[in-house]
Amino acid sequence: MTDLAHLEREVVACRACPRLVGWREEAAANPPARFAGQTYWARPLPGFGDRDAQVMILGLAPAAHGGNRTGRIFTGDRSGDFLFASLHRAGLANQATSVSRDDGLELRGAWVTAVNRCAPPGNKPTPRERDTCLPFLVRELEALHAVRVVVALGAFAWDGALRALGMAGHPVPRPRPRFGHAAEVEVGPFTLLGCFHPSQQNTFTGTLTEPMIDAVFERARALTFDDVVHPGKRVRNPPYP
Repeated sequence: MTDLAHLEREVVACRACPRLVGWREEAAANPPARFAGQTYWARPLPGFGDRDAQVMILGLAPAAHGGNRTGRIFTGDRSGDFLFASLHRAGLANQATSVSRDDGLELRGAWVTAVNRCAPPGNKPTPRERDTCLPFLVRELEALHAVRVVVALGAFAWDGALRALGMAGHPVPRPRPRFGHAAEVEVGPFTLLGCFHPSQQNTFTGTLTEPMIDAVFERARALTFDDVVHPGKRVRNPPYP
């Protein structure tokens, strides 16, 4: 069984992809004016949330001036604003905003993570960078023993989830399931749900609306979450080493 704290230390210390190391550090050294003077995290990001989570929310990678800056995935950017507001409405988060690691955000029955742990140029990891990072996700799934639903935010996360579940020994159905919003497929003991990524491109154009993302998390809760399992439970994101 994977030890989650040990895995987090390995993630944070990783320098396996030179292109991503250079990019995340370049972004930190040259922030936009609105973040001038802030100290960036500029390291890989482990997931965070409730260690007894039944729902895993899987993104693509940290944003260069979001998670790469704040030290917590989906924190401090517009995508995270949209995501955490929906998690709050679903009862999976104690508040609707996420601006910093110490802002009091707590997840309930949910864990948020990403396929790639470093911010990539253009939000596009290479296939090799994806494959280098995937073993972290496999071990994360192993460590989060209660997870039964994986919500994939976008096609890249959907593909990464299928690859990780296959690597973990759960045969992927054939033909290979295609990504789509509200797509649903069983992979071993897990249910994989698709959701359009809460990027500004999707939310500003109406490709992804609040009712659409809320319906996905309502479905995730219907599949796994029972209010009596952890009544009133509040689990803070784990500290980094």
